[in-house]
Amino acid sequence: MIRPELEVSRWRSVWRQLPLIIALVALWLFLWDHIDTLTVVTGILLAIAVTRVLYLPPVLLSGRFNPWRGLLLGLRMMFDVVVASLQVAFLALNPFWKPMNSIIAVQLLTRSDLVTTLTAEAISVVPGTVVVDIDRERGLLYLHALGTRTSADIARTHRNVLGTEERIVLAIGTSAQASAVREARRRRRVGGPAAEPSPEQLREVHPDDIAEPPKEEPR
Repeated sequence: MIRPELEVSRWRSVWRQLPLIIALVALWLFLWDHIDTLTVVTGILLAIAVTRVLYLPPVLLSGRFNPWRGLLLGLRMMFDVVVASLQVAFLALNPFWKPMNSIIAVQLLTRSDLVTTLTAEAISVVPGTVVVDIDRERGLLYLHALGTRTSADIARTHRNVLGTEERIVLAIGTSAQASAVREARRRRRVGGPAAEPSPEQLREVHPDDIAEPPKEEPR
């Protein structure tokens, strides 16, 4: 006989998975580009199979959203995409430009899976940078950055990544995460320990050793 508390827990688990199941079914219908009984049924069965077989750690939501910070995040994203697109187009058309790119390791300020994923997506959307690997345990992003000829270029890319993470946290992060990024921003402004990334944080990663960053500093 199933105890009542186990039955309630099971239904609670199903209820939490319901938004994901609906999203997967909708994605399945978009892929088929038409709706009929067979498509809906197969979509539901596949969504249930995916959520049960390919189990992932639960995404912890903060439960808060700052509309003003969300608006600023969206506007800044659009600005960065436009500016970066123009820069990449200029470099592509410049016959005297010689490519000099880097794989950069950036230490994020938070350990939230959601913030890490959103930061990686936001960085990859902007032309000229793309995330190639993520160290979830240490909160490290490894990204390929275009046009990093000097240490100053690498430092600028590093600041842009942390700035993106900061805007995401202030928009949807927890109160503790928002306080942490504000403190890090204050230290950067006053020239404290978090003002500039250290040479260790700016190290360049060899393509054959992407999982473990080498000890060499960027030239």
